[in-house]
Amino acid sequence: MTQAMKEAHRILENNGLGLVVFAHKSTAGWEAQLQAMISAGWVITGSWPIDTENTSRLRAQGSAALASSIHLVCRPRKKPNVSLITDDVGDWRDVLQELPKCIHEWMPRLAADGVVGADAIFACLGPALEIFSRYSRVEKASGEEVSLREYLEHVWATVAREALSMIFEGADATGFEEDARLTAMWLWTLCAGRNGNGKTRVEFDDDDYTDENESKKYGPSGYVLEYDAARKIAQGLGAHLEKLAATVEVKGDKARLLPVAERTRFLFGKEESAAPARQKQKKNHQMSLVEMFGAGPEESGDDGWGDKSSPSAGKTVLDRLHQSMILFAAGRGEALKRFLVEEGVGQDSRFWSLAQALSALYPPGSDEKRWVDGVLARKKSLGF
Repeated sequence: MTQAMKEAHRILENNGLGLVVFAHKSTAGWEAQLQAMISAGWVITGSWPIDTENTSRLRAQGSAALASSIHLVCRPRKKPNVSLITDDVGDWRDVLQELPKCIHEWMPRLAADGVVGADAIFACLGPALEIFSRYSRVEKASGEEVSLREYLEHVWATVAREALSMIFEGADATGFEEDARLTAMWLWTLCAGRNGNGKTRVEFDDDDYTDENESKKYGPSGYVLEYDAARKIAQGLGAHLEKLAATVEVKGDKARLLPVAERTRFLFGKEESAAPARQKQKKNHQMSLVEMFGAGPEESGDDGWGDKSSPSAGKTVLDRLHQSMILFAAGRGEALKRFLVEEGVGQDSRFWSLAQALSALYPPGSDEKRWVDGVLARKKSLGF
C-alpha cells in the first residue's frame, strides 16, 4: 500500500487532489492505511463519511458492519521542484493542543448529519490527521519523533471524551464511574440504537466473535467490539478492561460487553438465578393478549427469574441501574420501590441520567431497552 501511495504521489501535480476511499472495522487496518499515506508524503486535508453500503446486503444482516466508507481527501506534500518536503517539523505540544478543538468542532457536525458510532469515530480521522500530516514529522521537546500509532491513541481518547459529553448532554460525565462511561461509549460506538437517519444497528456480530470450530447458531448475546478498539476506547476514558471483568468479557481478539441478564448472579449473589431463556413459540401457537402487546413479567406474572428481593445496593451507578432493571424484569414492583425509595438509590441524579442515556443507546425492541424504560416510567410515580 505504501508503494501504491508513493506512485500516486509521484504522478500527481503539485496542486492536484487525491481521494482515498476506505472502510475497515479494525483499528489495525486503519493504522496501516494511514501510515502508508503519511509515509508516501500525503497531507490529509479532510474526510467525509458517505453511506455506501447497502444495509440489506448479506454481510450487513445480523452484523455490526460499517454503513459508511470514509473518503479521505489529501494533497501531496511537495516543493515547487516536485521533490518531497522532509524538513517541516511540528511541535508535539502544539499538535496536542489543537486536536481537542478540532474534534469538538467536528463531532457535533457529524451527529447533526446522522453519523454516529464507529462511522463517526473513523470520520474524525481526517480532520485529526490534517493536524499531524501537515508536517514531515512531529517531535517532542526531547527531539524524539512521535509515531502515528502514538498520535492515534490520543485521537481515540479525544473522540471518546467528546462523544461521552454528547451522550450525557447536560450532565457531568466525569461524575460516573468507569463502568458506566465505558458502557455508554461502547453502545454508542456500535450505534446499537437508532441514529439520525432512523437506521437500526444490531447488537453484535456473531460471525466475528464465534470460533471457527463452534456452531455459529449458538453465538453469544451481548455487544462485541474488536479488542484493540475496545482497549483504546477504555483507555481514553481512564478505564482498564482487565479491571472490569464483571462488565466486559475478553475472548481472543474480541471483547464483549455483557448483557444485563448475564450480570444477575454478580449483582444479586450466587444463589440468584440468571434470566430465563426465551422460549420459542410453538407452531400455530395462539398468542395471549399479554404476549401480543409485549407486557413485561410484572404484568404477566410468569417471569422465571426466581424470588428476587431488594438487593444490597451495588457499588457503582451502573450496578444499581442494572439491579433495578432486573427487578423490573422479574416483576418485583415492591422490591423495586424499596430499592429506589427506601434504599435511596433513586435520590442520586446520576442514576436517572444514566438510565436516560442508556435508554437512547440500547437497541429498539431489546429486553434491556424495555427494562430501562420500565424503570424510567416509575420515576414520577415514586416522587423523583
